[in-house]
Amino acid sequence: MSANLQYFDLTHPWGHGMPEWPSNPGINVVTKKFHARDGVYETEFEGIMHRGTHVDAPLHVTEDTPDLMGYPMWRFFGTGVVVSIPKGKWEVITAADLEAASPAIREGDIVMINTGMHKKMADTDEYYSYSPGIYRDGAQWLVDKKVKLVGYDVQSNDHPMATKLVDHGLGPTHPHLIEEYKEYTGRDPKQDFPEWEAGHKTLMVKGGIPGIENVGGNLDAVTGQRCTFMCFPWRWPGGEGCGVRIIAVIDPDQTFRFGEGPKR
Repeated sequence: MSANLQYFDLTHPWGHGMPEWPSNPGINVVTKKFHARDGVYETEFEGIMHRGTHVDAPLHVTEDTPDLMGYPMWRFFGTGVVVSIPKGKWEVITAADLEAASPAIREGDIVMINTGMHKKMADTDEYYSYSPGIYRDGAQWLVDKKVKLVGYDVQSNDHPMATKLVDHGLGPTHPHLIEEYKEYTGRDPKQDFPEWEAGHKTLMVKGGIPGIENVGGNLDAVTGQRCTFMCFPWRWPGGEGCGVRIIAVIDPDQTFRFGEGPKR
């Protein structure tokens, strides 16, 4: 094994004040103990796990499906690619985009998708309401390709127009986006995205493939390269999602591809 392995963190910083989905409840991080007073430092967290760089379980979107424990551990470690698929406001990551990606996506790969949005991660409409995203057809391509895991540098495993921001599920939480989308595209969002979170459901429920939202950090440094990845969720029975820290590893000597192993 090379002694020169390079490690890249592909996660956003986590904690108080972090940007989060506009329809989610807030996060509270409170300092409970201080060194001067208590001899230790301790904080308390209250909030949901679907914020920052995190993985969803099938249970998050479909009843009577597996929780985090339902994913086998081999899905969170192995080789794969970081592909550049530049996208702008409300554009879709398509099956054709994935087919044309470079390096080529192979069966058994872990796949990280760089649309460029991770550089705009913030508490803004631009990131959460006007982001690009994937939908059913792109997710189905990944399922058919039998990839191991997928991460996106956008706000969700689905295009924002396939979420409750508009008139899906318990939405619309942001009804003004319906008319804005009609004006911007000339179409109703339900025309382009008729199903609620079809990207989530196709990838995770149908394909059993973990989907990670809000990939970021040093993503640009490894884009266009084949890497080894590791990112493990909590050992949480009943957990529907949790934060993960994604690490990409590159051997600059190209003498050893750590974690290559058999394709699954």
